[in-house]
Amino acid sequence: MIGLLRRALCSLFRLLYKVEISGLEHFDQAGDRVLVVANHTSFIDAVLLALYLPQKLTFAINTQMAQRWWIRPFLLLVQCFPMDPANPLATKSLIRYLQKDNKAVIFPEGRITVTGSLMKIYDGTGLVADKSGAMILPVRIDGAQYTPFSRLRGRVRIRWFPKITLTVLSPVRLEPGSEFRGRARRREAGRMLSDLMTEMMFATSDYRKTLFQGLLDARQIHGGRHVILEDVQRKALNYDRVVTGAYALGRAFAGHTREGEYVAVLLPNMTGTVIAFMGLQAFGRVPAMLNYTVGAHGMLSACKTAQINTVITSRRFIEMAKLQDVATQLQTTTTLLYLEDLVAEITVFAKLLAWLSMRFADLSYYRYAGKVDPDSPAVVLFTSGSEGAPKGVVLSHTNLMANRQQLAARVDFTAQDRVLNALPIFHSFGLTGGTLLPLISGVYTFFYPSPLHYRIVPEMAYDINATILFGTNTFLSGYARFAHPYDFYSVRYVFAGAEKLQEQTRRTWSDRYGVRIFEGYGATETSPALTTNTPMANQPGSVGRFLPGIKYRLEPVPGVEEGGRLHVQGPNIMLGYLLADNPAVLVPPQLEDGVPSYDTGDIVKLDEGGFVYIQGRAKRFAKVGGEMVSLTAVEELACRLWPDELHAVVALPDAHKGEQLVLVTEKQQAHRSELLKFARDEGIGEINVPRKLLVVKKLPVLGTGKIDYKALETLATEGQQV
Repeated sequence: MIGLLRRALCSLFRLLYKVEISGLEHFDQAGDRVLVVANHTSFIDAVLLALYLPQKLTFAINTQMAQRWWIRPFLLLVQCFPMDPANPLATKSLIRYLQKDNKAVIFPEGRITVTGSLMKIYDGTGLVADKSGAMILPVRIDGAQYTPFSRLRGRVRIRWFPKITLTVLSPVRLEPGSEFRGRARRREAGRMLSDLMTEMMFATSDYRKTLFQGLLDARQIHGGRHVILEDVQRKALNYDRVVTGAYALGRAFAGHTREGEYVAVLLPNMTGTVIAFMGLQAFGRVPAMLNYTVGAHGMLSACKTAQINTVITSRRFIEMAKLQDVATQLQTTTTLLYLEDLVAEITVFAKLLAWLSMRFADLSYYRYAGKVDPDSPAVVLFTSGSEGAPKGVVLSHTNLMANRQQLAARVDFTAQDRVLNALPIFHSFGLTGGTLLPLISGVYTFFYPSPLHYRIVPEMAYDINATILFGTNTFLSGYARFAHPYDFYSVRYVFAGAEKLQEQTRRTWSDRYGVRIFEGYGATETSPALTTNTPMANQPGSVGRFLPGIKYRLEPVPGVEEGGRLHVQGPNIMLGYLLADNPAVLVPPQLEDGVPSYDTGDIVKLDEGGFVYIQGRAKRFAKVGGEMVSLTAVEELACRLWPDELHAVVALPDAHKGEQLVLVTEKQQAHRSELLKFARDEGIGEINVPRKLLVVKKLPVLGTGKIDYKALETLATEGQQV
């Protein structure tokens, strides 16, 4: 009778939800003593596991939950192991049960997700696996979160019968080191299990798809009427309008470009830029995002490096940004397409065709772009050129989609969030974090054209009820100085990157606004995120832990005792560089064991919890009197003494000691004697105190928010000792 009921339910679920299960071979590989762990998406998760996993399983279930009437019929299909969370003996009983070579199922989150992402992972589950010696069998449930049986109503578009997939991964054994004892071992086992769950969420995500397909999938999940974009013009756009606009503009672009061509985009943060970006994607063109803060020479160099023939821009933007001279020079080597002209040329028939293309979006995309390889170029971003001519960094669709999923596996972005993005889209942080991640995750995004408007950006955060902000230390420090204490009342996450987050900035945001800043780290070449602090794993002073799917290696550096030079591998590593001395030729990254690897050029160290600490750029270490000195550490010393001003350190040649340190500071009454005394009080050697100080009204800053060290070296070379 039970077998008949089981088969009937299997057939019913397969009919209604088109249930697919993969990786069942791993079930037998796990052996006899197995702890099955799964993410908890809905009330039908246990039923799905009971129906589609082999054998009659034992489910560890809350005692009170087991007594509910609607649970009892389900208990006919499985064995039940009631557990009272308040009774520590229940955990010991489950451990003993597993030690008898049994299989049990447990949801480590302990509750159904209300965010769509992983919730808190309880250490107890890791302890059970560790003490029992059981193999852990991870299972990813996907799709059930969109059913009425989930707790995401109002956060995602609920459907009666979405497709549900179950993915069984390879079995793993948790093995905390022998140095961990007692509570420390419990915490370590819990951390390892949490890492395993996030790795599972990333590994089973469908990141091998194109950006435009990701947009279409997001529209399918959240609905075409879901409002997703807005800018200072205050014309909110939903998914339907974004896709329609992309098809309309994309067709206009296609008349002036060819498939696979690098097409430059010279536009500010606005919804039209996103539509233009996606319009190029829809017709198989590759956007090359020009950094308009580097001047005509830098942009001309970038266009030459990528062999760009066409630049998409806006007359209004050229006028407001005072780029008329730049536009004139660009016209000598490229064709400028102005959005105003293209939009005016779109006929009523073309608009109707774009609307029809939106209604049959997947078919239209295949027709216009063909079968786009996810590993083909998706975008070209350019380095600042601080070390010479700008390099083109070519990122694939897979690179960007993987990085989005890596972040989503650790941070609970939801469709209820509201992102304020003032970071320029031509920068990887502003593109991936501030644009693509929310756009493809159903998160409303408001674009503001300049991060330098320190008084206005906080006001916009208040006006739109922003919940998520992205920024650099320079920008966040500026906002903190001018914001009203209530401007960030709705903000729950602030993510900082691109430069070192100063302790004073962190403290100001925490004390004045009640907001934690989560510092992260990455590079344009890694799409960009490599690490980040999160609400569940935050260590101030570090840049967080590595995201899932990233492998790393530390190469020893002579003279550096702690840490090493960081090399990384992962699906978010770039396709390669475009170099000025070999235009339009892709130079792929070096291979390690047959896998692309990127040398970050940064010296880092890790603590026992896996948190990463940036010691400084390898190029930002000076050799003073035969000793290696971190310029970043010297900057932090100055920031601790004078926390209300910005400081930067550069190294210049010295005939006697090899190199000498120069502190360039905005502190108007800065004196070396004061800095030297502070260093001695801190127990820091005099070798770490700059020999010269140069006072300036304002440090030079790149458009990305980073300190312009190339300009600083010029200032320091020409400056005089204070």
